[in-house]
Amino acid sequence: MIVDVVMPKMGESITEGTILEWCKQAGETIDQDETLLEIGTDKVDSEIPSSAAGTVVEILAEVNDVIEVGVVIARIDTEGKAPVKSESKTKIKDSPKEEKSSVEPETPAPPKPERPKQKSNEGKAIFTPVVLKVAAQENLPLSELDSIQGTGRNGRITKKDLQTYLETRSAAPPTAAKQRKKPTPASATKSIPGKKKNIEHMRKLIADHMRHSLDTSAHVYVMSEVDMTSIVDFVTEHEESFLKKEGLKLTYTPFIILATVQALKVFPEMNASLDNDTVIYHKQVNIGLAVSVDNGLMVPTLVQCDEKSLLGLCRDVNDIAVRTRNKKINPDELQGSTFTITNFGVFGATIGTPIINQPNVGILGAGAIKKQPVVVEREHADSIAIRSIMMLSLGFDHRLIDGAGGAQFIQEVKNNLETMKLEGLL
Repeated sequence: MIVDVVMPKMGESITEGTILEWCKQAGETIDQDETLLEIGTDKVDSEIPSSAAGTVVEILAEVNDVIEVGVVIARIDTEGKAPVKSESKTKIKDSPKEEKSSVEPETPAPPKPERPKQKSNEGKAIFTPVVLKVAAQENLPLSELDSIQGTGRNGRITKKDLQTYLETRSAAPPTAAKQRKKPTPASATKSIPGKKKNIEHMRKLIADHMRHSLDTSAHVYVMSEVDMTSIVDFVTEHEESFLKKEGLKLTYTPFIILATVQALKVFPEMNASLDNDTVIYHKQVNIGLAVSVDNGLMVPTLVQCDEKSLLGLCRDVNDIAVRTRNKKINPDELQGSTFTITNFGVFGATIGTPIINQPNVGILGAGAIKKQPVVVEREHADSIAIRSIMMLSLGFDHRLIDGAGGAQFIQEVKNNLETMKLEGLL
């Protein structure tokens, strides 16, 4: 039996996905739940397991193709029959559009533009079905489509390239739009020997998101030193027993989250977001936690942290970090945060200035904990002692929060960490 593999719906707001990598090729066998391909959306890169065991007989989409949800992208023969000949596979790669049109998918697929139109391109470029569909809807001639500067693999035009072009064309005079698509002038470094590499899908998403945040929020930063000696001693004392009991490593991140959640209850304006001229104060505290992955950074959300104990936070932090690194995170878990925490201290950095995760108005950065000589104030005589010190940096949106508010908030987090009642927390 032939099983159709369709572009999966990776979240409520996801309508399309980009093929990032095929882990299996036509002619190769695959087990059920074995990874077939990797796709990227505007939120997350995910490994897609096979829904059936058998032989991959057809690959109907190339790497960097943008495919709408529900469209057939591959076929698997569950009876293990002979795979498609190698020349058939080549044909799919050379002309994926004609191959797709010759097969009637069993699942409903979006209407495709008329195929004869592509002939006028004389083989200069191959456009994805989504690009052709949008071009047909916008009455964009193929000659004009071919002139657009693409950012996909080998200069291929993506849906985003086309949408950007259409917005530019409608907003600016025709001459300006054409000038905008010309290649950028060669820089002074272009003649220096080196290699070129297309920017990866996730890196482009991060770049767009960071640029959008800097263009949206008025970033301001305050920093403060925190004496973490009590927490460090507590973790050292309990980490072995905690590992045996819970099977988890006891880290400092849950303590930082707990202290931050307590501070957010005191400063609700930091647990808010801006919607044009409206301030939305969120009732629950959802913490976005920055997690480093192989090819970038992702920020999954820990929901309702204000209702969780330290032990609950320990479990949730471990669970969401592991699933994120293993590409098992759901795209819906990458939204809904009301405040974000990033712990760059795990990489040895002592201080940083993180960029706000939109639409939040604040982000807390935690640096590495270092032993330092500090002045300990006492009633009759001060002394110098070796303490475990961590730097906190708070980035906040000056459109909503003034410097005094930011300073008071970070001092509240500092105080919560230094005076935390640790006994009985685990």
